[in-house]
Amino acid sequence: MKPICLILAIAAFVALARGSNAATKDELVEAAKKDREVVLYTTSNLEEASAMSARFKAKYPFLNVSINRSEGERIVTKVLQETRAKKSLVDVLQTPAFYLHALKKRGVVGEYASAEDRFFPRAFKDERYWTATYYNPYVVLYNTKLVPAQNLPQRYEDLLAPFWKNKMILEKDKIDWFTAMLHILGREKGVKYMKDLSRQDPMLRIGQTLITQLVAAGETALQINANGVTVNRLRQKGAPIDWVALGPLPGLMVGVGLVSQAPHPAAARLLIDFLLSREGQQLYQHAGRLVART
Repeated sequence: MKPICLILAIAAFVALARGSNAATKDELVEAAKKDREVVLYTTSNLEEASAMSARFKAKYPFLNVSINRSEGERIVTKVLQETRAKKSLVDVLQTPAFYLHALKKRGVVGEYASAEDRFFPRAFKDERYWTATYYNPYVVLYNTKLVPAQNLPQRYEDLLAPFWKNKMILEKDKIDWFTAMLHILGREKGVKYMKDLSRQDPMLRIGQTLITQLVAAGETALQINANGVTVNRLRQKGAPIDWVALGPLPGLMVGVGLVSQAPHPAAARLLIDFLLSREGQQLYQHAGRLVART
C-alpha cells in the first residue's frame, strides 16, 4: 500500500472507531476496501434492490453487496435475534420508518449523518439516525368498471355507508397505516372509525400487489389502504383501476439507517450515501418511486 493510502486508511479507522461521521469520502473508500463487503436487509423488492446493488458495485467494484429481502416485521425479528445472540451480521437497514424507530430505541440503529442528508426535508428523517429513501402514500383504490363516478367516496366517512358493505378489501397488519389514520382523524375519532369500518366486513388479505390484482380482476370493488405506487404501476399497464384521496393521505416512509454494530462500517456508510445521493434517488424515481430529496 502506498504511504498516502496507508495514512488515509488509518485516519478512517480512527474516525470510525470513535463513532465519528466526519471521515472524508476518500477515507471511507480506503476503509471500505478493507471491509470488502456490505450486508443490506431491505423491504424493497429484489428488482429494485438488485439494480441499486449493480450501480453501487460499478462505483465500488472492490465491494460485494449481500441483499436479504424480507418484510419489515421479519427484519426486526431477525435483527433482534442476532442482537440477543451477540451476532452482528447486517450493516444497513432499509425498512419502514416505524421499524427503524423501534430499532433505534433498542440501540440497534446507530448514528450516521450522511453528507447527502442536507438535501432531505426534516419531516423525512430522524436527524443523525435514518433518512427516507422513498415514501408510499396510502390511497383508496377502486375498479373503474365496478364503481360508477357518482358513487366514488369523497371522505373517509363515506366508506361507512351501506353501499360499501362487503365490497371492500383491506391489507391487514398495516400498523403504520393504522397509526397514521389515528393521527389524521384524531385518536378517539380514529378508533371509533376503525371499529365502524370493521362492521363493513372488508375482506382481509396480505400483499399489496396481490390485493391490487384482485381489485383489477373485479374480485372486489375497492381497497381501503392501497399503496399508491403499486396502483400506478398496474394502472399504467392498462388495468381498469384508479385511486382517490379522501383527505390527508397516510403515508409510509421507507428509510435507511446504519446498524450500530455494523461489521463493515465504512462500506455501510458508502452504501447509505449512495442510496441518498442524486444518482441513487433517480434510480428510485425511474422505478416509479416517490422520493423526498430536493
